[in-house]
Amino acid sequence: MARFTLPRDLYHGKGALEALKDLKGKKAFVVVGGGSMKRFGFLEQVESYLKEAGMEVELFEGVEPDPSVETVMKGAEKMRNFQPDWIVAIGGGSPIDAAKAMWIFYEYPEFTFEQAVIPFGLPELRQKAKFVAIPSTSGTATEVTAFSVITDYKAKIKYPLADFNITPDIAILDPMLAQTMPAQLVAHTGMDALTHAIEAYTASFRSNFSDPLAIKAIEMVKEHLLKSFEGNEEARDLMHEAQCLAGMAFSNALLGIVHSMAHKVGAVFHIPHGCANAIFLPYVIQYNRTKCEDRYADIARALKLEGSTDAELTDALIKVIDKMNDELSIPHSMKEYGIEEADFKANLTFVAHNAVLDACTGSNPREIDDATMEKLFECTYYGTKVNL
Repeated sequence: MARFTLPRDLYHGKGALEALKDLKGKKAFVVVGGGSMKRFGFLEQVESYLKEAGMEVELFEGVEPDPSVETVMKGAEKMRNFQPDWIVAIGGGSPIDAAKAMWIFYEYPEFTFEQAVIPFGLPELRQKAKFVAIPSTSGTATEVTAFSVITDYKAKIKYPLADFNITPDIAILDPMLAQTMPAQLVAHTGMDALTHAIEAYTASFRSNFSDPLAIKAIEMVKEHLLKSFEGNEEARDLMHEAQCLAGMAFSNALLGIVHSMAHKVGAVFHIPHGCANAIFLPYVIQYNRTKCEDRYADIARALKLEGSTDAELTDALIKVIDKMNDELSIPHSMKEYGIEEADFKANLTFVAHNAVLDACTGSNPREIDDATMEKLFECTYYGTKVNL
């Protein structure tokens, strides 16, 4: 038996933030990031709408990029003191992911982080609160997914928490928030969305329910990402929807080793997540093609790429991704990104081992072991073709 889970309600379009006025509850705990939502006035709007709904509001501000275990535990403690019946997270993937994790430890104070990282092993949530996610970036799609990525900086490991329990109850996609993104963030988050959709289309839990979402997201990213990067307002709005479709797909189909690799280099080398995905994606397609070349060919056909065989179509898909990286000023290798060779070699075994252990590796279409993962990472560092 398989499962397909999405938020109960998704409000979208300009003015969608107003949906907060209709929430029924007494207390709302709002989690936000580094300040852009306050600067652009969106945080004030959220507070105002929640108060209009008759709720007492408490803020938790300053969630850092790649949120830490410590931030999660601090927020959970504040939640326990405040006792909200709604958790509202607004901003990029980091505050929303952090709030999801806080939710776990708010409802289950004795639960440990070590228990939380076991995939699909969380206790039943919604005993105390429900969850609203309001994304300001167009990539992570955490507003509709069963995932939260939290970093243990002491161990130098990013952990993806995976459980349908942490799928938000309500997602609010107001495109006005996405209009505030700087160009580089548009590029990185957009390629994150593309990776989500491509990995979902080839992942082991893909289905007839996830496939159409993944393909539509891929088509929309290919059509609108560059225009969004260049500042086109309509394209920016459509990318906000495309990344959400990709999230619906991968939350149910799961992901693959592009994400396993990106999680682990993010914790060690601090490459932004979407940028790491963009770098690794062409190499992983080369690695996976022996197991799912027909699926990559399907994607190429949907994009109307040229090729008479699955191999030719897969090659064409790789070339398109490389071209997109060029257009978005994203490097093609870890070395080009700026990682020192000595630093890369010193951490290679550690990063490769943890990438194999990552929760996303199990749903990759082709199996991989530590030694092969090291070789794959070497290809991504030096920019060499994958023949593994």
